[in-house]
Amino acid sequence: MTVRPENLYLDLIKKTLAFTLWPEPPIPLDTFNYSRPYLKRWLVSSISYILKRKGLQLVKQREFTTDEREEGRIWPGYAYTMIGLKRLDNLQSCIETVLRENVQGDLIETGVWRGGACILMRAVLAAYGIEDRKVYVADSFEGLPKPDPEKFPADKGDKHYIHKFLAVSQDEVEENFRKFGLLDDQVVFLKGWFKDTLPNAPIGTLAVLRLDGDMYSSTMDALKNLYPKLSKGGFCIIDDYGLKGCKQAVDDYRAENAIAAEMKIVDWTGRYWRKA
Repeated sequence: MTVRPENLYLDLIKKTLAFTLWPEPPIPLDTFNYSRPYLKRWLVSSISYILKRKGLQLVKQREFTTDEREEGRIWPGYAYTMIGLKRLDNLQSCIETVLRENVQGDLIETGVWRGGACILMRAVLAAYGIEDRKVYVADSFEGLPKPDPEKFPADKGDKHYIHKFLAVSQDEVEENFRKFGLLDDQVVFLKGWFKDTLPNAPIGTLAVLRLDGDMYSSTMDALKNLYPKLSKGGFCIIDDYGLKGCKQAVDDYRAENAIAAEMKIVDWTGRYWRKA
């Protein structure tokens, strides 16, 4: 059986992005310190500070099953993405389909964390020598917004905004692209809250629209502003259908716009459909 070089390259890219080639290393104990009660937070910070001055570090061992890692059920310490291999495979398949069938448009992800899925987008274009499509990288690069329950009741009680772990700067994401040799003028960053950036984003048509906004508001902002730009035959990929707010936003938008295309299952939270 002959394996094509581009398939070998993309397989290695995905495994590297998801950090599945290696066991999950321990993470610094202060990584999630912001979410601890004040006294524990102070104690961990104080001990960590003293140890770091001596070149030492407190760490926490974490063990995950193969299924948990492949399905993106964890918040990984060292991976470039938390979506897992199944959703990475789905993303690759969707991009390859639009390239093969010449569905017009660029690629975008709304909510990128460390940039892993967008890096894969650019890698697929590179593997097939595509130079006339762009990858849009849309994120606040400050984490998630505080919920506005009056405007979006489905987001009431959402706590994503407290997680500093989810706030990754644009500089760090750019550096991650650079590590893979994939930072160039085909990669376009859209920095800011979706409600501010997406209505006037310099995007013509899209072939792949990947939403990873977690919340009702973020998901609805992306759908309202970007789905009309998705070409016929293009793919809409939902990362967070397993989360209540995102699911309701998707269901509401599909109902309001009479979208009857079959929504297919990727894994426990990933869904996608093809625009008719």
